[in-house]
Amino acid sequence: MKTLYVSDLDGTLLRSDETISAYTSEVINRLTSEGMIFSYATARSYITAKKVTKGLDAKIPLIVYNGAFVIDNVTEEILLSNYFDDRVKEVFEALFRCQIFPIVYSYREGAEKFSFIREKCTQGMMDFLNSREGDIRSNPVLTTEDLIQGKCFYITCIDEPEKLVPFYEKYRDEFHCVYQKDIYTNAQWLEIMPKAASKANAIGQLKKLLMCDNVVAFGDGKNDMDMFEIADQGYAVENAVDELKAIATAVIGSNNQDGVARWMENLAERK
Repeated sequence: MKTLYVSDLDGTLLRSDETISAYTSEVINRLTSEGMIFSYATARSYITAKKVTKGLDAKIPLIVYNGAFVIDNVTEEILLSNYFDDRVKEVFEALFRCQIFPIVYSYREGAEKFSFIREKCTQGMMDFLNSREGDIRSNPVLTTEDLIQGKCFYITCIDEPEKLVPFYEKYRDEFHCVYQKDIYTNAQWLEIMPKAASKANAIGQLKKLLMCDNVVAFGDGKNDMDMFEIADQGYAVENAVDELKAIATAVIGSNNQDGVARWMENLAERK
């Protein structure tokens, strides 16, 4: 039996300071060198995921942007992509009418960019953008027309709950939507993705690609619920939200206690 082990990053594999411990890196590097099939699935981009997992040597495809892309970690080739179709224009029009001007992720002239109108940014958006200062993908624009150019694959709205909840309710069935507070800033986020862009779908495709028989998943947030539902086993870290704990196989140590790596090391010792 071949098992694919997949972990979320923020709040799960990463500590609360957005770093990966030397212990976790050592354990995963050692176990993968011995044949364990391990990957991670994250809402982050490939660029920021690689920065925070420096020292982690995973040489199989990685799931980024909540499943919008699967990327080969050696060649950096995009193996799987999910973009919005023309229906996304209606989403933008509705958001703009309600004075919501999101951060828009798209491919523009062959390069990945996240676009925003600085003058329309909320404080939560500015906090996020400041954390990405110097990022080559940053693309400030002046108009809504320019904001929506390119092949869009991810929309991030950071605003007041009363403005975001109606859109979550409106689009949750038509698209893949994640409505939750950011674990670092406590700002309210609504992320809208193509329906096919989910951790669960990407894991299913990765499982098939690698010819694995089952999946073991680790997570902490609401956006990990879909991958728990399709996994053979799902383990929630101690700091996970209650909704994820409720559907987990078991609860393990927290992200700050290297819960995932300790569980994996214990498993290896039992074999």
